[in-house]
Amino acid sequence: MKKVMIFFAALLLAQCAPIAKSKLKTLITDYQSFKAFDYDEFPLGDYSEERFEKQYSFYRDCFDRAQKINTRELSDDELRSLHLLRFVLKHRIKSHEFKMHYNPILSDAGFHNSLIYRVRKVVDKKGAIQYLKLLKGIPLYIEQNTELIRKGIEMGISQPRVIFNGYENSYEQHITEDASSNYYFEPFLNLPDQLSIQEKDSLQNAAKEVIEQQLIPTFLVIKSFFEKEYYPKTRTAIGVSETPNGIDFYNNRIAYYTTLDLTAEEVHQMGLDEVQRIRTDMQKIIDELEFKGSFADFLAFLRTDEQFYAKSPKELLMFARDVAKRLDEQLPRFFKTLPRKPYGVVPVPDAIAPKYTGGRYIGTAPNSTDPGYYWVNTYNLPSRPLYTIPALTAHEAVPGHHLQGALNAELPRSIPQFRRNLYLSAYGEGWGLYTESLAEEMGIYTTPYERFGQLTYSMWRACRLVVDTGMHAFGWTREQAVKYMAENTALSLHEVNTEIDRYISWPGQALAYKVGELKIRELRQKAEEDLGELFDIRAFHEVILANGTLTLPMLETEINNFIDSYSSS
Repeated sequence: MKKVMIFFAALLLAQCAPIAKSKLKTLITDYQSFKAFDYDEFPLGDYSEERFEKQYSFYRDCFDRAQKINTRELSDDELRSLHLLRFVLKHRIKSHEFKMHYNPILSDAGFHNSLIYRVRKVVDKKGAIQYLKLLKGIPLYIEQNTELIRKGIEMGISQPRVIFNGYENSYEQHITEDASSNYYFEPFLNLPDQLSIQEKDSLQNAAKEVIEQQLIPTFLVIKSFFEKEYYPKTRTAIGVSETPNGIDFYNNRIAYYTTLDLTAEEVHQMGLDEVQRIRTDMQKIIDELEFKGSFADFLAFLRTDEQFYAKSPKELLMFARDVAKRLDEQLPRFFKTLPRKPYGVVPVPDAIAPKYTGGRYIGTAPNSTDPGYYWVNTYNLPSRPLYTIPALTAHEAVPGHHLQGALNAELPRSIPQFRRNLYLSAYGEGWGLYTESLAEEMGIYTTPYERFGQLTYSMWRACRLVVDTGMHAFGWTREQAVKYMAENTALSLHEVNTEIDRYISWPGQALAYKVGELKIRELRQKAEEDLGELFDIRAFHEVILANGTLTLPMLETEINNFIDSYSSS
């Protein structure tokens, strides 16, 4: 009788499995094919409240369907897809419920200056016409976003006024006397040679007309909106916990950006512990250099001595390119699989550089002929120390964001498109920070100062855990946060202030870096200890990157399975 029952149970499971697989496949298809608006009608996106409500309803329905799928009936890769889809849907629902669409502004970004990323080199007539279409869509895009912000203000949703010092640069640069000197006209300055003179003239004239009659007047509207409507109504408190429903919102941000179940207290203590650990390592380098003076004196020396700073934007850019090429050389020794897509090293656009971070990776669509780009900020050279460039380059270019992002986009077509497009900060930024220490194993840091630069970048991310939670959960002032970071890192004071404003306007995102890195380092240490001589760094990195973006608990499962595979073989 027992054997009969087992037989029927197995039969039932076998019959149910295709049902679960089919439900998941259909759900993923529905999710990936969903369109909340028509891109022909809204080339820059539809930012009406109706669009957001439509999305919210769809995501809730998808989440309910995802919750009902029996996980026991799925393959390992199907489980990855289901877990990731549940995670994404849950937090998209939460972002709507926390009314995040009413606050599309950050200290170094926002609805209006995000348009900068749309300015790309025109390679053919089709591309030029598409770019013109985008320019024509800007007035409606701005109108919709400003209307959302107005309603957000009515609900008590805004950013603190203190983060907007210098923010006028983000819109005033585009209020030019004529179109030819406008940043948005640059793609038309060097049109492809295959176009005739008549075609070039026609396209340039069309662009000038759009910029002069629509774009420049729209940026005048933006200027008036910020200075007459928005700034006077911004909040004074810097901590998001002091806003309506702010404590719940911040806890949600911690969960989203770390992908872990952590409290603000746990994150804060994690930061304090890391600061202490890294400070000890920093002191060892200071002692090695036989520097006479205190830790503060050493930081002052690094911030002021001319030997550590480029004399021109070109020199800074060339140094970054040299480091990037040395990193390229080392990749085969540490990785089994390398991406097909290359990357370029270019300066941060002047239009956004003053309030922008020191560097950033800008990816492109998988099917795009454009490369990825490692942006290096050449604005305000006395704030861009050369000793941090090797760590920055490893993080933003290779083996950091470009390598990980390009491999993610090049995953097999058997993996759903949403996973190939997915980015979670704990995984991506954790990987980026991990590669900064990996660069030392690659022999990239050639001086004690560059090794100190790597440590100061690691310290920077550790301090984030302290100051982000400090401001958003424990009532820290901006001045406290600036002082803490300035006293513990060798970042320039310009960068310190820029970064603190970023954390104020983007609660929780800065936590992802160090939390993610610590988890990857923890998993590597476990693999090294458990496998001993069998440990292979290339195989370890292959497991980390092979399935694309994962939550940290999912990544831990992958590494545990990787370790177990050796004992079973």
